[in-house]
Formats: sequence, C-alpha cells, structure tokens
Amino acid sequence: MTKTQKVDIAEKLAGFTEQWAPRRVARVNDYEVKVAKIQGEFVWHAHEDTDELFLVVAGTLTIRLRDGDVVLGPGEMYVVPRGVEHCPAADEETSILLFEPSGTTNTGSAGGARTREAVDA
Repeated sequence: MTKTQKVDIAEKLAGFTEQWAPRRVARVNDYEVKVAKIQGEFVWHAHEDTDELFLVVAGTLTIRLRDGDVVLGPGEMYVVPRGVEHCPAADEETSILLFEPSGTTNTGSAGGARTREAVDA
C-alpha cells in the first residue's frame, strides 16, 4: 500500500497566479482533483462523457447554464451533468477545486485558445 501526502489547498493555490490554468493536486482512482484561479468569463462548452464538480474555495463563481445561472460562494459546490453546456464566470478572482476523470479537457467540446492540460501543482 502506498502512503499519500496531505494536500494544503491554500498552499497549492498560492503557488501560481495564472488564471484558467488548472493545477492537479491529487488523483483518486481514475479521477483528478484540480485547483484553478479564474476571473472573467470562460467559454461555453460541454463534457459529453462526464459530469464535472466545481467547489468554490474563495470568491464567487457563476456557472452559466442555458436554462439559468447557478451562483456559488465559498464552501459551495455544484455538479454539471455530462452533456450539459455551461460557461463558468467570475467577476473577481475566484479559487475553485474541480473533480473530474483524468484527461478531461477544460474546454470540453469547444476546444480553442483557452484549452489547457492540467499540470501538477
């Protein structure tokens, strides 16, 4: 059995400034736990094969959906179901934690200039 290390989320978030560039902080089976800093509006996209969990660490996240927005504050989370088009947005810099299968592209089906592969924090 392999012993794992504890992860200090605040410390990991303090280790970078780039926005919309997820950092991998842990793996759980075939899933990755990522943190990111965001501000402004992302791209409308969907993940056809997986749900996507957003947990707000600091700030306010609006997840825009075609049928209405979901607004989250610190300690709140929302799961976007697979195949649902969404657009994350934040008026001020917001820190989030994401939980999704390994290899999930941040821009899903949209692709484009904001596509980033997660790197280790």
